[in-house]
Amino acid sequence: MIPLAEINGMPVATFVERFGDVAEHSPWVAEGAAALRPYHAVTDMIAAFEATLHSAPVDAQLALIRAHPDLATKAKLTEDSNREQRNAGLADLTPSEFARFTDLNRRYKTRFGFPFIFAVKGATKHQILDSFEARVANSEDAEFSHALQHVMRIFRFRIEDRVAP
Repeated sequence: MIPLAEINGMPVATFVERFGDVAEHSPWVAEGAAALRPYHAVTDMIAAFEATLHSAPVDAQLALIRAHPDLATKAKLTEDSNREQRNAGLADLTPSEFARFTDLNRRYKTRFGFPFIFAVKGATKHQILDSFEARVANSEDAEFSHALQHVMRIFRFRIEDRVAP
């Protein structure tokens, strides 16, 4: 756990090196959040990441969403994504569950042009599947909004895992 005082004193390059992966394959978010220091609480740091995302152009937001992996994929994941998905039970799917995830991933990406985003920490594979099945019927605007909300939850979870309160 890194104390806020240390985080506040980091050069931007060090900050991005340490927190650039909070936003999946999108270190520009950490770079923007670094400019909003000093942080007085962990919630300030989370808010800085969220503010950077909110102020970004839609094409940058979409690129960040598209940088996320499919859920329950066999592809190589980042360390954070691998741990999060494993802890949610997505590494231990039955063949039937894996087939459902594969089908939903395909249908969702075909419909929306980006992967289904779900902050899996604290959720079960059954809750994730239920949400997946419900959300695949949403409008594109609703899903873009849901994706950004889940991306911000992922920011919170990852920052809380790394930063001392």
